[in-house]
Amino acid sequence: MSTYVFKAIDLAGGKARGEVEADSKQAVADQLKARGLVVLDVADKHKSKEIELSFLKRVPLPELAVFSRQLSTMITSGMSILRALYVLEEQTQNKFLKETIVAIRKDVEAGLALSESMARHPKVFNQLFVAMVKAGETGGVLESSLVRVADQMEKDAALRKQIRSAMVYPTLVISFALIVLIAMVAFVIPVFVGVFKQYGGELPMITQICVGASNAVTHEWYAIIIGVTAAVVSFIKWKKSSWGQKQWDRFKLHVPMKIGSIVQEVALARWSRTLASLTAAGVPLLQALEIVGKTGGNVVIEEAMADVIASVKRGGTLSAPLTKASIFPKMVSQMVSVGEETGALDSMLNKVAEFYEDRVDASVKALTSILEPVMILFIGGIVGFVVIAMYMPLFTVYEHIGN
Repeated sequence: MSTYVFKAIDLAGGKARGEVEADSKQAVADQLKARGLVVLDVADKHKSKEIELSFLKRVPLPELAVFSRQLSTMITSGMSILRALYVLEEQTQNKFLKETIVAIRKDVEAGLALSESMARHPKVFNQLFVAMVKAGETGGVLESSLVRVADQMEKDAALRKQIRSAMVYPTLVISFALIVLIAMVAFVIPVFVGVFKQYGGELPMITQICVGASNAVTHEWYAIIIGVTAAVVSFIKWKKSSWGQKQWDRFKLHVPMKIGSIVQEVALARWSRTLASLTAAGVPLLQALEIVGKTGGNVVIEEAMADVIASVKRGGTLSAPLTKASIFPKMVSQMVSVGEETGALDSMLNKVAEFYEDRVDASVKALTSILEPVMILFIGGIVGFVVIAMYMPLFTVYEHIGN
């Protein structure tokens, strides 16, 4: 048994604090309720004194999907939301998620709805999650809404994992090439520079470039580190700014070598899947469009959703504004139009999402096959440039010696 400290109030409003030995927090809550107390907080007596960095706290999508499925299963089995939260609080391993569940449980005990309590934790539960839970509460189908949320997050996590996996190879190759280049510039070129000084004469231009780079790396490395750090920080700040984010999102759509196409397909797959989940859960259309614009992952989609919302408010259709938005292909607007006409919008959107998820898979494989020879040429070009730059002066020296 463990020792827990609790805070509670009695029926008259008086505060109560104390310690209780029990097997779990749920057992503590049951004991206090049997004594006629309203539980405010239950915590372990001995807490860890670990140093925590708030910006590193996060809940991975797969874990959040498991939480959603488990909560749905317990509610379906007839368990109350409060008791289900107690159970999840006990078995959740992620410390940040556990803390969040504790806070939600306290809010629910205080009388707040589950969706309202989740809305207080935007770092864990985004607008999509909160809106679908609220729609489930309103329609009396909370358990099915939670399942849809889990499905949505699992699809999103799978899509992200697919993109990250595809980027592992080029990232490793580029990193290796940079390490080799730095090693050659820092250790190999200085050896040749000593030889060049013995013979004198003017060095070829490409040799002078390599020697200058070597001097910078070996003697002014601190300036390079400061410059690179400043450039990275400036880029991150620019990308996070409102105007910088818009420019970056538009730029990503036009990156060559099919990268821009993959970015567009990922955004369309996420947009379609999210809107399908929201409409199927019963979220009001205008609210669903606002949410899908903010969670689409690209400002171009958000701007397109503003036009769609304006059209819907005027009594128009969803498909008409989509035909004017450059990011949406004709196929998408036509599928949406069919969905509106047949009353099966969520089904059509799911088909669009599946189509673009398959397209992303094919495009990523094609990109990988293109990048392999490009990376080989890139590394070969770097090594070849340095080798030629170092040996050109030696050939000149040999010619003078021969003459």
